[in-house]
Order: sequence, then C-alpha cells, then structure tokens
Amino acid sequence: MVMSEIAILILLMSLVTFIPRVLPILALSRRSLPEPVKRWLSYVPVAVLAALLAPALFVPAGDLNLAFNDNPAFWVSIPVFLIAYLTRNLFITVLSGMVLIALLRLFIS
Repeated sequence: MVMSEIAILILLMSLVTFIPRVLPILALSRRSLPEPVKRWLSYVPVAVLAALLAPALFVPAGDLNLAFNDNPAFWVSIPVFLIAYLTRNLFITVLSGMVLIALLRLFIS
C-alpha cells in the first residue's frame, strides 16, 4: 500500500468519525428541544459511564470473580463511589481511587 492510499484511508476514516458527531450539532443547534427530550438526554452520560465501568469492575478477566485478591478494583470502587456521592468532587474522587488502589496493591502483593 502506497502512502497516498494510506492518506486517503486516513482521510476517509476521519470523515466517518467526524460526520456523525457534527451532523446532530448542526441539525439541533438552532432548535430548542422539548423538556422530556432534554431530561432523557441528561441520563446518557451516566448510562455510558455505567456501560464502561460495569464490565471492568465485575468481569475484568471475562468471568464474574469478586474475590478480594483477584478483583481489587471492584472492592476499591465501593468506597470510591461513596466518596464521589458525598463530596461530588471529581478531583477528590479520582485521587482517592488512585490512592486506595495503590495501597491495596501494595498490601496484596
């Protein structure tokens, strides 16, 4: 494959990812959405985050294993979710998660 073909492929792949993101913005930028639609859309980030986190926390190796030594991320996530709920501060939540997982791995290893 020559460089020009690679450049064309990269350009086409860029368009394929760019167009679905821009079209809704262009179509909806001058319109006001109904309140039920706005309310429904407010749940999308939470749903996406849950879809990303659930497999990593519950089935990290492909099967359900909640053993303390085999799945420390699951056990660390419990206090981290509580910290997130109580503080509602992303920085404190991420920092506490990093510290807790580091401490747990230090003591398990």
